Amino acid sequence: MNKLTAAIITLFIFSTAHGQYRNVTIIEQSAFGGANEPSIYISPADTSNIVVGANIFNVFHSNDGGRTWKHDTLTSDLGVWGDPVVVADEKGDFYFFHLSDPEGTNWESDKILDRIVVQKSTDGGATWDRGKGIGLNPPKQQDKEWAAVNPNNGHVAVTWTEFDRYNSKNPEDKSRIMFSSTVNRGKSWSTPVSISTLEGNCLDQDSTTEGSVPAWGINNELFVAWSFDSMIYFNKSLDGGKTWLNKERIIAEQPGGWSQMIPGLKRANGFPVVKVDHSNGPHRGRLYVNWTDQRNGADDTDVFIIYSDDAGESWSEPKRVNNDEVAVHQFFTWMDVDPASGDVYTVFYDRRNHPDRKTDVYLALSKDGGLTWENHKISEKPFEPVPHIFFGDYNNLSVCKGMIRPVWTHYENKKLSLRTAILYREMFD
Repeated sequence: MNKLTAAIITLFIFSTAHGQYRNVTIIEQSAFGGANEPSIYISPADTSNIVVGANIFNVFHSNDGGRTWKHDTLTSDLGVWGDPVVVADEKGDFYFFHLSDPEGTNWESDKILDRIVVQKSTDGGATWDRGKGIGLNPPKQQDKEWAAVNPNNGHVAVTWTEFDRYNSKNPEDKSRIMFSSTVNRGKSWSTPVSISTLEGNCLDQDSTTEGSVPAWGINNELFVAWSFDSMIYFNKSLDGGKTWLNKERIIAEQPGGWSQMIPGLKRANGFPVVKVDHSNGPHRGRLYVNWTDQRNGADDTDVFIIYSDDAGESWSEPKRVNNDEVAVHQFFTWMDVDPASGDVYTVFYDRRNHPDRKTDVYLALSKDGGLTWENHKISEKPFEPVPHIFFGDYNNLSVCKGMIRPVWTHYENKKLSLRTAILYREMFD
C-alpha cells in the first residue's frame, strides 16, 4: 500500500468513526428520464478503473477509484434499451450487456427486444464497439439478462428470459430462461439454449420465469438461479455450459414472490443474485444465493442468503442478512464476494430508521462465509421515492481486493442521481 492510499484510508476511517461514509454523485438529472438501474464493475486488472452503466444510454468510467467520473452515451447499430449489465475480465476488458431497439422507436416497433446486445471496451470504458447480438429468435423477445466472467479463462456467460410475446395475456405464450457464452472474448457467442423446463407466463410478474443470474465456479462450473411462482430455481453445468441438469431444482421458497409491493415504488423485485467464493480462504468454492422476500409479512421485506459447499447439491437454511428488529422494508439487494479475501457483501435499500417511506442505503458484510452479518448505513442522507418516478429494477455492487463500490439510485428535489460510496475493507474492522 502506498502512502497516498494509506492516507486516504486513514481519512475515511476517521470519518466513519463519526458515522459517515463518503458518497460520490456520479450524475444528477431531471427525475423524468434520469439515469437509474445502475450496474458497476471494478476492473480486476486495475482497481482504479471502474465502469458504471445505467438506463438507458448512460455509461460512466472512472480512473481514480470512483472519485470522479466521465459520462458518455452508449450507441449501437442494434439499439440500446435498458437492463444495463457491466462486467470485466482479468485483462481489464469490459463488456456492457443491454436490450435491443434496432429501429429506435421503442415500443412502437415489433423488433423491440429482439435480442440481447453486448458491447466491448478495451480501453477501460472510454470507447465501445458497435455491439453484437445474442439470441435473435423472432418474433420472440429477449429480456432481463445478467452476465458473469470466468476469472480462470476469460469466458463470459449470459442468461436471460425469452418471452414468446412480452406482456401477452395469451395463456399459450410462455417465458423461459436462456443461456449463451463466449470462449473467445466476445468474438462469437454460442447458440442459445433453454436451461429451464418449467415455463412461466409473459406478464412480467411472479408467474413469469425471470431474474436469472449466472456465476462461474472455481472448476469452471456454471451456476444459475432465477425466480418463478414464489420459488427460487437453480440449474448448473459442470462443463462450462455444454450440458445442464435435465431439470432445474427448487433451492428456496420466496414467500410473496419476486414481484414485491414496496410503498413509494412503481415496482420492485427480489430476484436472486448468485456468486462464488474464488478466494484461497476457508470457504473457497462456496456458492451463495441472495434475494429478498416477504415471509415475515407484506410490510416486512427482508434480505436472505443461502450457501452450498457441494456445487448446489445441498443448501444451508436461509439466513436473514438485515439485522433490524422492526417490521420495515429492505429491498433491491445485490451481492458480491471479494476474490481476494472471500468476504461476502450485500447492498440494499433500508427503512429501519424511519417511520415513513424515507430510505437509506445499507451495506452488510460477512467475514465468516455468510454465518453472521454486520450492517452499516453507507448513504449520507435518506431520500423518499415516489411511485411516478421509475427507479429501475436493481442497484449493484462490485468488490475487488478490499475495494468496495456500491451504486444506487437516489431521488431528491425532483431529480434522480446515481451515487456510490468510497469504501474499503479496512473501514469495517
